[in-house]
Amino acid sequence: MDLIDMTKVQPLIERFVDQDVYIHLETTNGAYASHFGEKPFSAGAYIRNGKIKYSRGKITGEGPYRVGLKMEFGWIYAEGITHWELDAKNRLLMAGHDKDGKLAVALQISETPFE
Repeated sequence: MDLIDMTKVQPLIERFVDQDVYIHLETTNGAYASHFGEKPFSAGAYIRNGKIKYSRGKITGEGPYRVGLKMEFGWIYAEGITHWELDAKNRLLMAGHDKDGKLAVALQISETPFE
């Protein structure tokens, strides 16, 4: 995966506008963990093969970045995105890695279901 270049990623996000697409979105402890005393607070979110259609997609920020997808009745967004890749199946894979290189958030967009 490459570091985010907004001039490359924005057109790829727009490529999927007004199409039925499949979303993979997940967060891990790296994204929302809070530590109180000796016990870590664990939080996460996960959706795979959520079928959506978005009318607007935008990447914003100075890095790490935020990606938002506007749907008819709301938004999907992922914050903390640092890397991207367009794979051989034309899926846009975006991820956020913490300072140790561990995955904190992933947002992936595909025209076909994820396996």
